[in-house]
Amino acid sequence: MRHAERLQASDAEQLAYAVSQQRALVTHNHSDFEKLIQTYFATEQKHYGVILAVRRPPQAIAQRLLAILNHVTADEMENQVRYI
Repeated sequence: MRHAERLQASDAEQLAYAVSQQRALVTHNHSDFEKLIQTYFATEQKHYGVILAVRRPPQAIAQRLLAILNHVTADEMENQVRYI
C-alpha cells in the first residue's frame, strides 16, 4: 500500500483499507494475515481476496500474480485466500 501512504498501518488496517477499496491484498506476512482472515470468516466479514506470497524473486512473484489475474475474476477472488 505504498502508493496509498499506508506503510505504517497495522495489518488489520491494511486489510480494512483493501476492503474499503474493493481490492485484493498481496502480502508475504502469512501468519498474521491467516489469523486476520480466520477472524473475517468467523465474523462473516467480506473481503476481496488475500494473496499470500512466499518470498521469491520479484519476477517470479509477478508471473504468479499474472497467472491469477489472467484466470480468476474479481468476483471469484471474493473471500478467497490464494498462495503463490
